[in-house]
Amino acid sequence: MRLAVPWRPFFARTFTAALAIAWLLATPCQSRAAGPTPKRILMLHSYGLRFQPWADYSEALRAGISQRPFVTFQDHSLLNARTASDKSDAAFVDYLRALNHDQQPDLIIAIGSPAANFVQAHRTDLFPTTPMLFTLVERRRVDLDKLTEYDTVVAVANNDVAFFDNVVRVLPQTKTIAIVVGASPGETFWRNELAKSTALFADRVQFRWYDELSFEDMLKDAANLPPHSAIFWLGLTIDAAGVAYEGNSAFSRLFDAANAPIFFHDSIFFGKGIVGGPMQVIAGQGKKAAEVALRILDGERAGDIKPTFVVPAAPMFDWRQMQRWGISESRLPPGSTIYFREPSVWDRYWWQISLITGVILLQGGLISTLLREHHRRHLAEVQSRQRMAELAHVNRFSTAGELTATIAHEINQPLGSILTNAETAQLILKSQNPDISGLAEIVDDILRDDRRASEVIRRMRSLLKKAPFELKKLDLNDLVRETIEFLSMLAVGRKVELIGQIMPEALPILGDRIQLQQVILNLVVNAIEAMKDTPSESRIISIQTSRAEGSAELSVSDRGSGIPKDQLKEVFEPFFTSKAEGMGMGLSIAHTIVEAHQGLIAAKNRDHGGATFTIRLPLV
Repeated sequence: MRLAVPWRPFFARTFTAALAIAWLLATPCQSRAAGPTPKRILMLHSYGLRFQPWADYSEALRAGISQRPFVTFQDHSLLNARTASDKSDAAFVDYLRALNHDQQPDLIIAIGSPAANFVQAHRTDLFPTTPMLFTLVERRRVDLDKLTEYDTVVAVANNDVAFFDNVVRVLPQTKTIAIVVGASPGETFWRNELAKSTALFADRVQFRWYDELSFEDMLKDAANLPPHSAIFWLGLTIDAAGVAYEGNSAFSRLFDAANAPIFFHDSIFFGKGIVGGPMQVIAGQGKKAAEVALRILDGERAGDIKPTFVVPAAPMFDWRQMQRWGISESRLPPGSTIYFREPSVWDRYWWQISLITGVILLQGGLISTLLREHHRRHLAEVQSRQRMAELAHVNRFSTAGELTATIAHEINQPLGSILTNAETAQLILKSQNPDISGLAEIVDDILRDDRRASEVIRRMRSLLKKAPFELKKLDLNDLVRETIEFLSMLAVGRKVELIGQIMPEALPILGDRIQLQQVILNLVVNAIEAMKDTPSESRIISIQTSRAEGSAELSVSDRGSGIPKDQLKEVFEPFFTSKAEGMGMGLSIAHTIVEAHQGLIAAKNRDHGGATFTIRLPLV
């Protein structure tokens, strides 16, 4: 083996200087005040302090050991591990012995396979009784038969077949696997070991080996792999061109260039681009090695500590790489753990979604309740209108009973005229010289009286007809005129004067003609009853129409005794009446009919006696 500097020419000139440096390093310890003697650990690295995964592992190991106070570390690297030459091994052993001549290390830790092989090869010359810990080395790289009573091992035990089985499991269509591996002696060893496992997959996968390529050529090939390919990163310390690669730079460049997913089993690269699978966790290995180191520093014989072999942890997968390469969760091995999963909308905003959903459900419940209530209310309104229509129909019959004499007179008068005119026409026709012009006038009178009788019957039938509530456009003035004419004979019979004050402009409204006519009939009949004790010369009912505040207004005023003040708010209540023979339904029905027309009805007393009922209906 050889170091970065040509060791043999240089060793003769610097050996004395090295002894001097060692003496200087030891002198301060001797001159300190009496106290606990620090434990000295010699850490022997395989390639250098910045090569992965050894760099991160050594840091984790150092952190675990540093929990113990009074520990110092001395780091050395086997730079000759990058080549197959061992010519400088003896000089390097002499250098380490000279450097630690006055105070030997309390523990030697060999990190990685090259360091372990170097120590085992020179154990008899290199502090043979100093405890030694071999770590971050694969089991196949440790010769257990050469372990002495002062040696122990914390190694890893990998299953190469499982690593490739993981690739074809998560990507079953894989046809090509490119294996990234360097050209150093240690990497060549693993290339040959891995070939034994890849042979088991030769019937289904073609393997490409990068150990004979420069890194630049590796990048070119990785960027142009055929479809259904994968990349297995075994490690790159030295490429075929002899270029060394420290840190994560080589892996990062490969990740940026590759057109296929990358697999590896060391957690140092997990989260930095590898898909995942069975994983050797650096933190777990470092913790176990630190525990063993502390036991040795505390006095336990290294040979009494049974060698530890760390197997890969349960499969770990990077969710981001799974998404990138279309790997389904159903393809993952049992017991796999997925990391770096981007939170879903539910994970990020679960409480907002829950709140909004709750509000929507609450609103939906309220809306459903309101719709049910609306339906029930609508049904109740329909039933109420039906009951009101039936009650109004009964009320119209009652009103018709009061109008019987008037109706009889209204019909008898035109019928009597018709009879008289018919007898007169008969006599004229029996004469020797019939007066034809006179007969024509008689026929005209008969026709007029017939129409008058028919109109009375039509009005009566209309009043008594049972019809559903139906809104139609009509003129309130025409309705009032027709009703006044219908009630004229009743007014004459009751010795009441009806005064109609109808405005000349039309008052278009939407209403049910029969029911609104009944309202006017009820108000006029009530007014007539209210004035039965009033002197006949003062029995005047005024019916007036007008336009007020965008509404059609109808008022019916009488000169009766008025309404007691304490009963003004009760006159529209069902069964309220001031008449001994009354049912108390006329005004209640009127109030219900007006409300069904979206209108208002009110009652008040006049200043000089009597009452006024006012109705307001919306104009159209």
